[in-house]
Amino acid sequence: MKKDDSSKTPRKLARRDVLTTGGKILGTAALLKAAGAVVPGGAFAASGEVLEKTDLTMGIIPLTDCAPLVIAHEKGYFKNHGINSQISKEASWANIRDKVSIGALDAAHMLAGMPIASTLGVGAIKKPTITSYSMDLNGNGITVSNELYDRMVEADPEAMKERPVSARALKKVIDADKAAGKPPMTFAMVFPVSTHNYEIRYWMADAGIDPDQDVRLIVIPPPQMVANLRAQNIVGYCVGEPWNERAVIAGMGKTLITNYEIWNNNPEKVVGVTLDWAEKNPETHKAMIRALVEAAQWMDKPENRLEVVEIISRKSYVNAPVDVVKMSMTGTFRYAIDEDPRPLPDFNVFYRYAATFPWKSHAAWFITQMIRWGQIEKPIDIRKAASEVYRPDIYREAVKGMGIPVPTIDWKTEGTHKVPWTLADATSPVQMGSDAFFNGDVYDPAKLAEYIDGFDVKHVAMSMDELSKLNS
Repeated sequence: MKKDDSSKTPRKLARRDVLTTGGKILGTAALLKAAGAVVPGGAFAASGEVLEKTDLTMGIIPLTDCAPLVIAHEKGYFKNHGINSQISKEASWANIRDKVSIGALDAAHMLAGMPIASTLGVGAIKKPTITSYSMDLNGNGITVSNELYDRMVEADPEAMKERPVSARALKKVIDADKAAGKPPMTFAMVFPVSTHNYEIRYWMADAGIDPDQDVRLIVIPPPQMVANLRAQNIVGYCVGEPWNERAVIAGMGKTLITNYEIWNNNPEKVVGVTLDWAEKNPETHKAMIRALVEAAQWMDKPENRLEVVEIISRKSYVNAPVDVVKMSMTGTFRYAIDEDPRPLPDFNVFYRYAATFPWKSHAAWFITQMIRWGQIEKPIDIRKAASEVYRPDIYREAVKGMGIPVPTIDWKTEGTHKVPWTLADATSPVQMGSDAFFNGDVYDPAKLAEYIDGFDVKHVAMSMDELSKLNS
């Protein structure tokens, strides 16, 4: 893999360059006007393209993986690409979705499934939305109350000693509650089409728990998870950082498993824009992607992570103690207050392993889960839908000339690499991380209907025969 030079400040088009080249064809007044366009806030990207729009407002949710947008703003990467950025902290994922849809936000930190759901009209009014940039890999965890943890240990101590932890012990607790006539326990996730929803369902269902029948799953915004656990409104949740570590450090709960352990190097957040916005602002869109790639390169250097932590911990962003935020962001994770932190170097990946590339196969995986759990009720061509929303073509055009390795394929199988591997289908070899599922599953995007049908626990609301015909 080529060595990046992301430690260097991104090059801005020099004022003298414009004066020199422009002086041959422009009069004095026009020349000064052109020169003024390249000062900060002007209309030119660093590579010289004219931007259609320079003032951009970008939404975030207070999670550690909002970092690419925040760092691109705070460290000047957006500015160096001709963008006057403003970061808007939003209260919920629904706010993010709706504000992007109506144009109140130009772009936003989104759950990987959100652009798909908006485009297909899953749980929302249809609004074609795309992503051409993946923000990160991993970053979530499943945390339960101390009381539930103790019950799980009592129900199956051997299962609780395993790493990664399965939901087998939880299944025994649920069965005991059913036998005693108790109501289902309440768990939380952050949004119906979130990675968190699909991860906690995937984890539970693997142990034979039906997440639609055996437990109650509700939506709670990430910053409110800990308070609801304290109030005993819920017994556990799946959320991104720092809201697992916050409960652990406060001694209110224990993290059972991270999503890295559920699916090594799984896709997490994306930067979403409406299709209309992307078509009206193609050069601005590409400049935004370039700035984010440079920010991600800088962030993934270990020597820069503490500065990243300090910046995103601020009240205007994540608003959490530095000591809590730095735990996962610096390569360790604490599962319980009475345990030492464990090494987890890939808990937050922002650039390595082609993390910024929007794989169509990732989009298709999220669609398989929407179908599995009955959120999509009519058969669709999954590959076609994935290709309309995840746009690696725009990504490739944006990063052309940056000297970074880029995949030349859009689809890849997951679950076949238990150790790091090299992606040869790229402009130059890309070092990739493991992609194993905790239960040994393999996801082959060439066999989408078979993949869905292979799950024992599911609530498919359509004819599998019709789905198979569309996806043969």
